[in-house]
Amino acid sequence: MVVANTKPNQRQPRALSLGWRCAFRSMTASAAAAIMAIVLSACGGGVVKPASMEITLLGFNDLHGNLEPPKQAVAAQNAQGHSVAVPAGGAAYLAQAIAQRRAASRHVAVVTAGDMIGASPIVSSLFLDEPTIEALNLMKVDFAATGNHEYDQGADELLRMQNGGCEKFTSKEPCQLSKPFQGASFQYLAANTIRDDGKPLFPATAVKFFEQDGLRIGVGFIGMTLKNTPKMVRPSGVKGLSFTSEALTANALIPQLRAQGADVIVVMVHEGGSTTSGLQENSCQGLSGDIVPILEQLSGEVDVVISGHTHRAYLCDYAKVNLGKPFLLTSGGLYGTLLTEVTLTVDGNTRRVSRKSARQHIVQGEAYTSSAGVVALQPDFPAFDADADVAQLVARYKAAAQPLAAAPVGRLALAAMRTLQSSGESVMGRVVADSILAATQDAAAGGAQLAFMNSGGVRADLLPDASGQVTYGQLFSVQPFGNTLMVMSLTGEQIRQVLEQQFNSGSNTVAAPRILQVSQGFGYRFDLSQNAGQRVSDIRLHGQLLDMTQSYRVGLQSYLGTGGDNFSVFTQGRDVVGGMLDLDALVEYVRTQSLTAPMALPLQDRITLVQ
Repeated sequence: MVVANTKPNQRQPRALSLGWRCAFRSMTASAAAAIMAIVLSACGGGVVKPASMEITLLGFNDLHGNLEPPKQAVAAQNAQGHSVAVPAGGAAYLAQAIAQRRAASRHVAVVTAGDMIGASPIVSSLFLDEPTIEALNLMKVDFAATGNHEYDQGADELLRMQNGGCEKFTSKEPCQLSKPFQGASFQYLAANTIRDDGKPLFPATAVKFFEQDGLRIGVGFIGMTLKNTPKMVRPSGVKGLSFTSEALTANALIPQLRAQGADVIVVMVHEGGSTTSGLQENSCQGLSGDIVPILEQLSGEVDVVISGHTHRAYLCDYAKVNLGKPFLLTSGGLYGTLLTEVTLTVDGNTRRVSRKSARQHIVQGEAYTSSAGVVALQPDFPAFDADADVAQLVARYKAAAQPLAAAPVGRLALAAMRTLQSSGESVMGRVVADSILAATQDAAAGGAQLAFMNSGGVRADLLPDASGQVTYGQLFSVQPFGNTLMVMSLTGEQIRQVLEQQFNSGSNTVAAPRILQVSQGFGYRFDLSQNAGQRVSDIRLHGQLLDMTQSYRVGLQSYLGTGGDNFSVFTQGRDVVGGMLDLDALVEYVRTQSLTAPMALPLQDRITLVQ
């Protein structure tokens, strides 16, 4: 396309000679147009805008402060069509993957979909996640949605993550290494996180413009956390905040973004689902989860939805589900193991997306050893070098945390895994529940008779070394939130209601139950085929049926005690007694259980699923 660029008194280019005209007839139309554009441009006659522009989005989610390689593998098919485990993750490798993909494209935005911080390993969490923010700065992230874990330490601390500074809002000391902490160079977006004054905690939207030979395209970004954030964070974390509908909030902001020059609309939302399709497939096969009703309400003007929260990886061309919603849905799994690359072709005339595609890049960096053996590098997949600046940053914080992290605590007979079994229990979950009971059963500590632990709060496996030793840093990774223990009185009937809430309370459903981990001596049966309120039976404590009218002392941590994970019955507890940090309880339990021999693990089921 030739755009006139002449002024009234500017000399016009002379007519082409006969020889040039003849030469043009023998050329293809596109070649002739290209030469004409060069001639006109040289004579000051005009500028040719490109017919389209290609824009790349690089996205990831749920990093959770995993600066070191998290000992995670991504299942993928190699060149021979065999499924292999590809070791992945590590901030330095992720940074290099981003740098390589950025270098491969002319127009790039790097965005995240929440939970960059919170529930982090000790190298980040010990320093209030300041190192993770600094690593993201080095990765040159543009915009970040908030996730529920961004609110773990409260709004004031989250604002400090954005703005920097050393003001103390938690029990931990800020600015231990960075003096002062500079804060994020990227912008948090929080469209549906509303303060008491009616304004969002962070800007709701942002627009990034790309220019190429006179064509200027604006990409608008909307960042949101899940509406259910208050159900997943302790009340102090969301004090003074409310959370609005994800879809309705986004839809209302699209006209504003259009007015600001946004031609492309991208939603980053910390809510997700899962599919049964392969890593690089976009078929949306088996798509389910809380993201689906949001997508069904979302405007068809949205081009891309970058999601998170469920720790699942998927690519989904949503037009295959609903023709009226032709957006691309993506999620990059967890812990920086995947980098999602979205390619958008924007038509220069209509200024709308004409083509879109996505692929997952496995962030393969180094091999690791798991309880099953060595997970080796896979030669059929690219292996990234470590980014030097990010590697240096991580090494600095690791060295500062090392004395505490490396301190031995005790020995285990086997690896304690948090993998959920059919009953919803895990070995690591039982260990944590037992540690809560051990720390609260003394009369002075509250006199607990049983204990509960939420499965989502068990954040890591516990893998002993060759001698069976586990360290403080490993236990910290299992319990990184810093919750305090508490003991309360509940009747047998209230305990039964708590157990029923695993399947029928808020986002806790039969399809997606939240099974509580329970302490030794407590057990029950559940049948998902029964009606709501009648799914739990045979509730026993030390072999005796629970008396529905009797009062029992229940140990748990503060997250559950304040109604987290939709367990509202816990807020009815009476005679509440506070206790120690959950991490301290776990450390003491492992230590005392392995004084004379490696600690035996609780391998027997305590909960029975009626099949």
